[in-house]
Amino acid sequence: MILFPNAKINLGLNIIRKRPDGYHDLETVYYPLAIRDALEVIKNENTKEDIQISFSGIPINGKTEENLCFKAYWLLKKDLPQLPPIMIHLHKTIPAGSGLGGGSADGAFMLKLLNQKFGLGLSTEQLLDHALQLGSDCPFFIINKPCLATGRGEFLEPISVDLSGHKFVIANPGIHVNTAEAFSLLNPSPNSKSINEIIQQPIETWKTELKNDFEGSVFKKYPAIETIKAKMYGSGAVYASMTGSGSTVYGIFRKELEVILDIPPNYFVTELIS
Repeated sequence: MILFPNAKINLGLNIIRKRPDGYHDLETVYYPLAIRDALEVIKNENTKEDIQISFSGIPINGKTEENLCFKAYWLLKKDLPQLPPIMIHLHKTIPAGSGLGGGSADGAFMLKLLNQKFGLGLSTEQLLDHALQLGSDCPFFIINKPCLATGRGEFLEPISVDLSGHKFVIANPGIHVNTAEAFSLLNPSPNSKSINEIIQQPIETWKTELKNDFEGSVFKKYPAIETIKAKMYGSGAVYASMTGSGSTVYGIFRKELEVILDIPPNYFVTELIS
């Protein structure tokens, strides 16, 4: 069985406060994008190993046991010991560590895939609960529709965001931004106007009102990321922003506009219809 985990972007990102448990309360809108990995699972009849995993596409750093697909299997296996041995293949297209949520999507889609393939009967609420144990971004990919996210990202409210007539241009310079470090450089505070309110306004107002709180410190350390945003606006973007803690920048353009970005050829760049 094969599923295709997709990316996301953040439309605005306000870090409101640091909580006693070490997490941060935030407000953002998660918006799904059709940049997709490929995740395949087959039952492994000929091994005593519970799980075997292989990879292709963009290289994945880190230990196999830290991969969220690997963790998702063991998370379900703990509660559902009847889960059989499996083989996993993950083909990576979404750049890692880029603010696009690729790892979180892979973990969440792994939960959904195992639930479907092996008839586990888990409800959406149960999948959301398991996904949150994998990471703060993961529950969004269970719902996988535009959502207002609050708390540490786990409280999700599906919302309507009308971007018809627009397209996205996504650019990633290959810079890995350490999320923990990015959080440490913030001075959290609530905005005077909520992201939920701003997102309902005409998109032309977003440039001055819809902010990503990570941009200030990340742009200071990595000017190349700020340059991408400037070039998005220089090429006619109605709105442009870094997503998550970086390093990907997206621009929202009128659908009929031909977009030409003067950025290095080694950057990951793609254009998507809204």
